[in-house]
Amino acid sequence: MVNPLLERFVLSKDVERVVKSSKNVIIPESREQLIEMSVGKQQSGFFEVAYEVPGKGRVVEATVTACKNGMSVNFVEPYMRRRDPDSIVIGDDLPTDKPTFKERFGKSFQSLRRETLNWLAQQDLFVMPFKSGSMKYGYPSLLICPQNAAFFVAGLADLQGFIPSDQLPEEFKPQVVVFVAPPFRHTHLDGKQVVVHNRMEGLHEVHSYNLYPGPSAKKGIYGVLLNIGEQENWTTLHASTVKVITPYDNVMTIMHEGASGGGKSEMLEQIHREPDGKISIAENVITGETIRLELKESCELLPVTDDMALCHPSLNQDSQKLVVTDAEEGWFLRMDHITKYGTDPHYERLTIHPQEQLIFMNIDGKPGSTCLIWEHVEDAPGKPCPNPRVIMPRSFVPGVVSEPVAVDIRSFGVRTPACTKENPTYGIIGMFHVLPPSLAWLWRLVAPRGHANPSINDTGGGMKSEGVGTYWPFATGRYVEHANILLEQILQSSLTRYILTPNQHIGAYKVGFMPQWITREYLARRGSAQFGPEKLAESRCPLLGYAMQSLKVDGTHIHRSLLQVQYQPDVGEEAYDKGAKMLTDFFKRELAKFNVDELHPIGKQIIECCLDDGSLEDYVSLIPMRF
Repeated sequence: MVNPLLERFVLSKDVERVVKSSKNVIIPESREQLIEMSVGKQQSGFFEVAYEVPGKGRVVEATVTACKNGMSVNFVEPYMRRRDPDSIVIGDDLPTDKPTFKERFGKSFQSLRRETLNWLAQQDLFVMPFKSGSMKYGYPSLLICPQNAAFFVAGLADLQGFIPSDQLPEEFKPQVVVFVAPPFRHTHLDGKQVVVHNRMEGLHEVHSYNLYPGPSAKKGIYGVLLNIGEQENWTTLHASTVKVITPYDNVMTIMHEGASGGGKSEMLEQIHREPDGKISIAENVITGETIRLELKESCELLPVTDDMALCHPSLNQDSQKLVVTDAEEGWFLRMDHITKYGTDPHYERLTIHPQEQLIFMNIDGKPGSTCLIWEHVEDAPGKPCPNPRVIMPRSFVPGVVSEPVAVDIRSFGVRTPACTKENPTYGIIGMFHVLPPSLAWLWRLVAPRGHANPSINDTGGGMKSEGVGTYWPFATGRYVEHANILLEQILQSSLTRYILTPNQHIGAYKVGFMPQWITREYLARRGSAQFGPEKLAESRCPLLGYAMQSLKVDGTHIHRSLLQVQYQPDVGEEAYDKGAKMLTDFFKRELAKFNVDELHPIGKQIIECCLDDGSLEDYVSLIPMRF
């Protein structure tokens, strides 16, 4: 029997045939329904998401366990527990710098598309209307997914919001359709995570051939927004945003950008403390020396965005600062750094006693037990999965800000390895650096993925680029278009300032995410005061802009060697300079592809400045900065 609500959907003939051919179509009524259907009707509280695959028989893709505080989803293959950075391919013939389906698999996507739609037409389906880009600012979209993968539907509903069946408008015309068809990963795609973007006139199709939501329900929708923004000359930044309120009621808004693993979610966390209340800032990897800080009272944090910051021009309203709002209704929080009870009481409280049941991934949940975020599944005996996740509806987060905000500081985070005299590396970034706008743009083009990234499957050493904006793995168009959009954004936001912060290491010191937390506390306490020349020193490496001469947080001085790494005895100038050369060579190599005729004229000058080993003064002269 055809669900009568399907008559309200305005669909292409292909998509209409799929949903009307299915013998059983469910349009979700509530979040509770999706959570309940995710674990099936088994009394055991354990459900296998499996498919019959020609030539392989029954293949289990994932298991879903019913816990007291939510459901624990685990993928059978360790490879499926993290996003493959090469998962997105383009199925159409429109302009793109991304690999196309034909280039990668040697044939047109249209044949697989037909097979995909035919297979879905034979399944019991969820057909879920939602908004790509949040319920308030988003674009009408539709998910078509097999009913036994209800956890995937529930995850996308939490991430983007959805329109319940009783609120469906009389006419709903999606601009985006997401199809989920896991068996084809095994029969057509070499067992790999593959998400195909098929851009059509008036419709953007996303074909997901795997059930890990990272490259599809999460980054696939991000790719949709980037494509829309590319056509309309705006973008969605890969960034977390937080309003910071000091103990003295100063307010500052900081937006933190960076590749996956670059500290975006961590920017929304309170600074981690030791049991005695003190803060362990750094530990020397050679001597074991520990540097600690006593901070009597931390700032209050009001989160705005976790990963996707919508920068639609309608939000700006003539502000000379960048204005953003959240492009999501829920956050895909990584919990790899929470390894024991007490590490992060905030998230422990939110996940152990949630308002409603949550969706956990890559976390070891037992039927009927409480799922604990520090109990990560193991990829192999003794090897915890580095990508445990929780999908957290933003409405569950205390103090969350739902209105657009003007950004005071744009921070860029980089995962850095240890740097020592014996092993020089690019781990030469101090606690934080102040960047002129031209250098801030270059960092967003080069976008280092950085050291020991926990969020993606990546092999091989050395520096790698996440690509323009750090969102390139999710984009569908051309490098130069996004480079120009990002530059125009910087030129139009003259009152927003830029900083660079490392995480994991500063020279010979292991620091975790302390640099961005300490920097956040410091900048919020300083208020809107300008950086005078007496506070700043030109970095020994021009690409690092200005380093701090001194830094005092709540009465405690941060040692100079954590601000300017060449002063560390275990590093020194020679090792620093070797690391600076690695960084400079990496910049030159990555920037070459942007230096094309269509690039903004100012952008050409900035890139040529880098290629010619320009000085910091040269960068400042190209786009003036406010100290």
